[in-house]
Amino acid sequence: MEETFLWPTPPPSASQTSAGSGVELVGTYQNRASVPRDTWLSLLKGAQKQIGVLVFSGTFFAQSNPHVAKMLAERAADGVQVRLCFGESNGQAAAIRSREEGIGDTLGAKIRASLTYYRSLLSEAGCEVRLHDTTLYTSMFRYDDNLLVNPHVWGQPASANPLLHLKRVDATGWFDNYAQSFEAVWATARPWTPDQEGTSPHGQD
Repeated sequence: MEETFLWPTPPPSASQTSAGSGVELVGTYQNRASVPRDTWLSLLKGAQKQIGVLVFSGTFFAQSNPHVAKMLAERAADGVQVRLCFGESNGQAAAIRSREEGIGDTLGAKIRASLTYYRSLLSEAGCEVRLHDTTLYTSMFRYDDNLLVNPHVWGQPASANPLLHLKRVDATGWFDNYAQSFEAVWATARPWTPDQEGTSPHGQD
């Protein structure tokens, strides 16, 4: 007989489970580009209470799904709170990140291009778009109690960095820690007012 059959590993005790935030970890991806498109779509369509996005440009979010704004508007019409937070295209944080990635001032242009996809959401009840100028250590995509966390590795684009899929268990885990940082950035971000600032003519760059 196999040793593990005779002496199976005992299940973790309640104290061990609560102390190990790893129970919230649904899955990991080597990089953000490895996340299947169907995963993004199913999470967005399945959200019932809130959708929250925190990025610098998040260009891929719309370019991989040309109907993302329409889908977000539909979720908002069903009572889902939609909050999108992008970087200030002319902000200090975006400029620093752009230099760290070695792409000059390209990130600002990418932010302006990305924003054009979401202009129609500004008139939708339940949808908000804000701009932040914070040091962003991770991009976040929240769908109710599911959270996709994309940590930023210095000098590399977010798409090349790992991604963690978390599911909320309780208020002491990883999920709430990241969710609180989203709320802190959101509270300091300003509403996007495209009519008062420059934008790209269309969402391509």
